[in-house]
Amino acid sequence: MLVSVAGLGSLWRRRFERNPDDSHRFGRGVYYNTTGIEIAGTVRQRPKITGYARFHACGGFDPHHPSRAIGRVFECAEPSVWKGDNKLLFQRVLPAPENPDRFLVVVTSKLNGVLSVGSNNWRSPDTWLIALSESADEQEAMLLMPASGWIRTSLGRFVLEPEVSRRWIARLVLVSPHQE
Repeated sequence: MLVSVAGLGSLWRRRFERNPDDSHRFGRGVYYNTTGIEIAGTVRQRPKITGYARFHACGGFDPHHPSRAIGRVFECAEPSVWKGDNKLLFQRVLPAPENPDRFLVVVTSKLNGVLSVGSNNWRSPDTWLIALSESADEQEAMLLMPASGWIRTSLGRFVLEPEVSRRWIARLVLVSPHQE
């Protein structure tokens, strides 16, 4: 499956080879990205749905500049559940962009409104919720969405629209705001 990164979650964790004598220990590092929210000035995970995107340094991911992954297309394993967590494994970055099958999208209540996760019709059926952190009315959610996939929030309905000339770049667009 090909996945384009449209956004990344607020929290990162890493894991390196345990053998300190391994000279390639950091080159084979694994980096986990998930959702978080700011609490008392610190970003913390407050998981309602646990999950993560997993990147490998040897697959072309640059842990020193994670934002460079945005707009890049990766070859990924199919999303799965492992030990109760949703996971999406990013295996390698493609040398040139191709049309993706899905997009990794991150939404926040500050920018997109509050999701009503679990209610009827809060997302398109082909959208997969990877992770959700929530405290009070603050949320951050990581989603795997197809082009034209949609979500409903307290602000209205957002649709994921790819750019016309660069189909691997997409953004959520508010198409039907709630009328007060």
